[in-house]
Amino acid sequence: MACEGVFHIASPVLGKSDSNCKEATLGPAINGTLNVLRSCKKSPFLKRVVLTSSSSATRIRDETQQPELLWDETTWSSVPLCEKLQLWYALAKVFAEKAALDFAKENNIDLVTVLPSFVIGPSLSHELCTTASDILGLLQGDTDRFTSYGRMGYVHIDDVARSHILVYETPEATGRYLCSSVVLDNNELVGLLAKQFPVFPIPRRLKNPYGKQAYQLDTSKLQGLGLKFKGVQEMFNDCVESLKDQGHLLECPL
Repeated sequence: MACEGVFHIASPVLGKSDSNCKEATLGPAINGTLNVLRSCKKSPFLKRVVLTSSSSATRIRDETQQPELLWDETTWSSVPLCEKLQLWYALAKVFAEKAALDFAKENNIDLVTVLPSFVIGPSLSHELCTTASDILGLLQGDTDRFTSYGRMGYVHIDDVARSHILVYETPEATGRYLCSSVVLDNNELVGLLAKQFPVFPIPRRLKNPYGKQAYQLDTSKLQGLGLKFKGVQEMFNDCVESLKDQGHLLECPL
């Protein structure tokens, strides 16, 4: 059967921030993405490729140098700042997405990219990914891992899946699409979670290693295609129920 569409969900990257994993993170992300596109190039029936990038390719910027704090699809994360903070995941997403866009342009491939923020919701696999593991730790009172995130966008995994289908099936979809329901500071997040899940030892405050942040993510381009995002309460409720169903989270830990 001829393949008309490809969804490249993600290339594996490491989440650690030590300098020794820089090349180990960038290499697989860039090469893995390009290898998929090289295979796509061989198909005479291909109509569109949808690539999953990340809002991390957009949101890492020096806010003191920016008069406008509403990031949209024209915004890219600062490479020097990613280098300075050793944010190799974000840097990998920047380089991989730019490499993909360049390759697609050179080879006449219809490529659309989706940039989800921090993905929340039920987990299909019993083995937790990094994001789900960090949420589990936060619900159990662990502050160390989550503190490093700072101000973040959050999105339900259902909306991420729907956005991929939407940009694939919409002929006029083009370029990049930010996918995020809400942007919250660490303390805003834990305040909401502590109120929603009072039974869990959720910390009331978290440190922010990046100082004061105020940016927002402009998702009007994706919403213009008809996507309506689920709220933060629903995404975390679905996440918690999944963690409990899979035995990762006790019903009454206190």
